[in-house]
Amino acid sequence: MNPLRILIGAETYPPDVNGAARFAERLATGLAKRGHDVHVAAPSQTGRPTREVRGGVTVHGLRSHRYYSHERFQFCLPWEAFPDSAELMERIDPDVVHTQGHMVLGRGVVRAAHRTGRPLVATNHLMPENLLAYSPIPRVLRGLAATIGWKDLGRIFGKADAVTAPTPRAVELLVRRAGLTEAFPVSCGIDADRYRATPKVPGAVPTVLFVGRLDQEKRVDELIRAFAALPAGLAAQLEIIGDGGRRDEWTALADEVGLGERVRFRGFVSEEELVEAYARAAVFCMPSIAELQSLATLESMAAGTPVVAADAMALPHLVRPGRNGFLYQPGAVGELTTRLTALLGDAGLRRRMGAASREIVAEHAIDATLATFESVYLRLLGRAEAPLRRAA
Repeated sequence: MNPLRILIGAETYPPDVNGAARFAERLATGLAKRGHDVHVAAPSQTGRPTREVRGGVTVHGLRSHRYYSHERFQFCLPWEAFPDSAELMERIDPDVVHTQGHMVLGRGVVRAAHRTGRPLVATNHLMPENLLAYSPIPRVLRGLAATIGWKDLGRIFGKADAVTAPTPRAVELLVRRAGLTEAFPVSCGIDADRYRATPKVPGAVPTVLFVGRLDQEKRVDELIRAFAALPAGLAAQLEIIGDGGRRDEWTALADEVGLGERVRFRGFVSEEELVEAYARAAVFCMPSIAELQSLATLESMAAGTPVVAADAMALPHLVRPGRNGFLYQPGAVGELTTRLTALLGDAGLRRRMGAASREIVAEHAIDATLATFESVYLRLLGRAEAPLRRAA
């Protein structure tokens, strides 16, 4: 295959810590390792235009500003992002464009690609409902705002030649809410070997692990309450990795329910520390109700960990009840306690379910994801005969 010049538009990119940012980086570095000339357009971390090479990828930071309610998050303004995207498109002259969002920077990338006739792929990682939690829009109006947001997403992504989402459930949302009838699923994928390479070494006291943003839709408060209700004689500890707007509130809740030293809020950690946390976890819990895939859950599975997760959004695509873990109804704190108790009290069950997690995660290998997107790019460029797979 002749190398392609690829421009990836990312509304968020490392050092941002979230699933969309981590996938954009894995996609970009993975394609670069396969010999392609990969460029990323993302909000500048300094606010000023920047250019640097990271992991074989040229990262272009476009003019940006600090978001008022999120000190670590940079965003672009339309009247800056649109001309900046157009100028970058002309300067790089990519063979294909792949946007990871549609809000501002992503919208600028879509407009520039569409106007210049370049093949355009769009991948959705966003539920507008989640974004509205950070907006000043009154709660009573957020349902209407979400409907408008989905329609706007459909209008922007409707300009793309191919639209993907990480799971069939995420595709279903694009079809039902955004009206994109030809979207199809492509897993975000992970490098499972990275998490398998560190031996599984649970501590003397079994640990329940959560990894993710500490924000409303993650529902970590349910996990804290469920953990506090574990049987008195069952030794266990809770480790929470991540940060967000609810950290102080949930730290106070942990004190209120008497967890004391049994819970540890670690905030952001390095990649190496995260791998170690997965390796020592006895159980991984994902109580979120808004996962379009959940990279953290995939990573924990690659480390050989059983999973207890909310029966919501895309999580049922990862958790096979009775095989690699359990699902529970969101809000059913007692049911979550029961599921955690079953695993924490049975080391043999944890080993069996952890082994099943590793088998299931093989379906989400990053190499398969990269190969799929390569085939999409080549098809759009007229260099491949295989039709694109569609899912409605």
